[in-house]
Amino acid sequence: MTWSLTAAEPVCFVNLIVPEVNRARLLEQIIDHLENSLKLNIDAAEQAHETATHSENVAENRHDTLGLEAAYLAQGQSQRVEEGEVDIVAFKALRDLRYSESITMGSLVALADEGADEGDRHHLLFIGPAAGGLKLVVDQNEIVVITPSAPLGRALMGHFVNEEIDFSVAGKTSIFDITAIY
Repeated sequence: MTWSLTAAEPVCFVNLIVPEVNRARLLEQIIDHLENSLKLNIDAAEQAHETATHSENVAENRHDTLGLEAAYLAQGQSQRVEEGEVDIVAFKALRDLRYSESITMGSLVALADEGADEGDRHHLLFIGPAAGGLKLVVDQNEIVVITPSAPLGRALMGHFVNEEIDFSVAGKTSIFDITAIY
């Protein structure tokens, strides 16, 4: 069985309406976002490298550190470029994943927060290899990317639909029902 590649009518689980989300479109939006960020990071790295190697930034005395600071910035920007390339490859590899009944890398998870107000009760989370915290709107649904290394991601891994998880942050415990896994 593979993930649905088309948007459909909402599916009902645990007496809750859960929207069907086009997983392929979600992955493409994540990859597009990462590729756009990569382009910006490449431009920033090139600019930092030019600044670091510009003849006007050669140190005139031991207190003149502009060139050194620019070199550190260029190194950091280059590292961001490398990380961005790795992230894109990791998300592209998720295109070929098969459906799993339990929450794994690449799962799209619908949660209901039992203690939240009605408007804030439902959450759609995508378990990704990177880009934790990224928010996207796909098929009129807000989806947040989380990683398995994040506390909530770690708590969700391996669980199934209709299970309940307790999740504590800063002494506050929330109870989530897993209403769907795509």
